[in-house]
Amino acid sequence: MKLYCIIALSLLLRPETATAQQEELITLSLQQAIEIAQENSPEAQAARHTYRAAYWNYRFFQANYLPSVTLTSSPTLNREINKITQPDGTNQFIQQDQLSTDLSLKINQNIWFTGGSLFVKSTTQRIDEFEDNHTAYNTQPIVIGYEQQLFGYNSLKWDHRIEPLRYREARKAYAEALELVASETSTLFFNLATAQTNLDIAAYNYASADTLYRYAEGRYNIGTITENEMLQLEINKLTEETNMMNARIEVEDQMQTLRSFLGINREINLRVVPEDSIPQLEIPLQKALQLAFKNSPDPDTYKRKQLESRSALASAKANAGLKADLYVQFGLSQTGNKFADSYRNPMNQQYASIGISLPILDWGRGKGRVRVARSNVDLVDTQAEQGMKDFELNVCKMVRQFNLQAYRVAVAAKTDKTADRRHDVARRLYILGKSTILDLNAAITEKDTARRNYITALKTYWSLYYGIRSMTDMISSEKQRFHVLYLNLNYTADINNLCIIAILKKEIKKIISKNIN
Repeated sequence: MKLYCIIALSLLLRPETATAQQEELITLSLQQAIEIAQENSPEAQAARHTYRAAYWNYRFFQANYLPSVTLTSSPTLNREINKITQPDGTNQFIQQDQLSTDLSLKINQNIWFTGGSLFVKSTTQRIDEFEDNHTAYNTQPIVIGYEQQLFGYNSLKWDHRIEPLRYREARKAYAEALELVASETSTLFFNLATAQTNLDIAAYNYASADTLYRYAEGRYNIGTITENEMLQLEINKLTEETNMMNARIEVEDQMQTLRSFLGINREINLRVVPEDSIPQLEIPLQKALQLAFKNSPDPDTYKRKQLESRSALASAKANAGLKADLYVQFGLSQTGNKFADSYRNPMNQQYASIGISLPILDWGRGKGRVRVARSNVDLVDTQAEQGMKDFELNVCKMVRQFNLQAYRVAVAAKTDKTADRRHDVARRLYILGKSTILDLNAAITEKDTARRNYITALKTYWSLYYGIRSMTDMISSEKQRFHVLYLNLNYTADINNLCIIAILKKEIKKIISKNIN
């Protein structure tokens, strides 16, 4: 596969090949356009970057609940005159010339349900007095301690509830983004299909009008039609010529828009081919609602916002009331003039402290922050309740519309065929002189309108199809492939070239065989 891609890229990047490729018309189906967009469009790339950031934020969150090991050292050289308090209480200025070195190894474990931290550490200190040529050691072979805010805000507990929900929301949002890219692709695809249909209609009508005008010239010369009818046919011809020029400009505009959305930087002529067959689906409303609540990121978003508002309330309450910090440690310690002596017969050491802080007068700032936070909780709850109602109504609306849209497509297709046959009949009757130009113009208008309505019905169907998929069926095998692929941060590729290869799968074989021969 790699060899095939290299050969294809080398051929595509050749000047003569690239020039020929620019002049070639490439046909795209809706599914092909969606696959390119989900891999290469700016919207899809932005969704991948957003998800990647959420992934690493989640990894950072998980690391807070795992043991951490830290090695620290801070050597200090001190050569200065310092004021030293003597045993009798007097102070003297004494010159110091010493080197102090230390080495500490600490293992720390956060306790999320209490918000405290348990640690184990071992420390060694050495002091070298250069004037006296004296060395002393102080070691703490093992120290076990615990620190805890007794009445403070427990960020670990709240993060333990919020961050997994945030990551799950990001995963669903990424899958939803891919489906929304598919929905937008289908819109742009059918915009180009509509423009190309208008061009085809205009070209056909112009050719037909030109033929009828030339035929009418002969009839006018022998006096079988009036001058008014002759002039009407000439107007029809000129009108269709104008329509054809306008349609050609619209095709170029829509083609450029689609190329830009797909991330194609080359001037490649695209022709989209809508499929006449559509999936015959009837989505049960209750099943759709069940899948929507399960797979859509919206319910997780509202739940996360509710938890965040309650977290802010807990923080405001903790900062407004009594604060107490607990610190306790137990360990062993010893000193000695030699390193080995500092580990012999270690002595017990205990340390415990409680720091208390109680605001007496803050002019109501703490109470104000609590009231603001409580009001925000009520606001978020109201917004979440209304948002979920709107979400459910939107799902129900889209499902009902989708279940009717397949029938509308079938009716539009039948109308298109019927109008086309009526136009053929009206055209033959006019040529035989059994109908008027007004009847023919009416048949042409009906034919064109029916064709445009059919394309519009297909556009609406696929827009609803991918819109429902974005809210319900988002965990497909294709999205899982993207999910795994772009989690690899070392993944790099020339996306534009890959895009071209995807577009030119059929044409590449032709190019290779042509160059070999």
